[in-house]
Amino acid sequence: MRVFLSILISFCMSLTAFAGTVAGGVTKQTQNQIKSGNQVIDATSGQAIPYAVVTIPQKNYKTKTNDEGKFKLGTKINAPTIMSVQKDGYKPFSLTLDEKSTGKPLVVGIEKSNPKDIIIETDMIHLGDDSFSANSANAGDFAVHSIGPFYSKSFNIKQMTFDENAYIVLGSVIGIDTIMAQEIGQSHVTTAYANPPQVYCNGNKIAEIKINGDGQQIKIPKSVINQGNSNDITIKAGKNMMQTAYVDYDDIEFTNIIIEIK
Repeated sequence: MRVFLSILISFCMSLTAFAGTVAGGVTKQTQNQIKSGNQVIDATSGQAIPYAVVTIPQKNYKTKTNDEGKFKLGTKINAPTIMSVQKDGYKPFSLTLDEKSTGKPLVVGIEKSNPKDIIIETDMIHLGDDSFSANSANAGDFAVHSIGPFYSKSFNIKQMTFDENAYIVLGSVIGIDTIMAQEIGQSHVTTAYANPPQVYCNGNKIAEIKINGDGQQIKIPKSVINQGNSNDITIKAGKNMMQTAYVDYDDIEFTNIIIEIK
């Protein structure tokens, strides 16, 4: 998989009949070159953020920024790998790094959380069956074992105003082996392909994730939301469409899921 560092990290998604507008990419989070080392800053003010937690789960690496917001990766990145940044009062943020992007210092700007933000997941989640080809997207970069073919989490959402909408934001996703992922060079599997992972809200399919990437946003149709009550989000792994003798799930990993009301 090749994901390059940019202010907007593009992605492609397709939606079912419930779907509305889908926006994507890293917005207020930015990454730029600096001369004096890696740094985490406030995306709005530009001020350094001390003592933010920086983790690279696949490398089992964890560190904190110093009082100037500076940090070291502390590990060599030679393939697309997810880095996560967390700090109280800020939205959890993740970024897919590769050897090229870590060849120069980084400034990672993170955005303050909104009181209406709902944090769904900050751990690394692996879906599938722990059986995958060495040519699969990110096959060597998985950090944890599979929890099974689907992930589900309940959450409460308050009554929204007429002009507010809810968005599921996926921090980072790796491992997808769809036809589109193959076409853009993320997957090197040549003899098979998988259908996309599917995203559901309250049992209604609202999106498919066709490629790997960061900062993907899915608008939740208001018609499927139980406002003022309990809701659930479910992500289902795709399946190898060339395997008919048994179910062969496409292994993927993702982290940092939040719901934004805006």
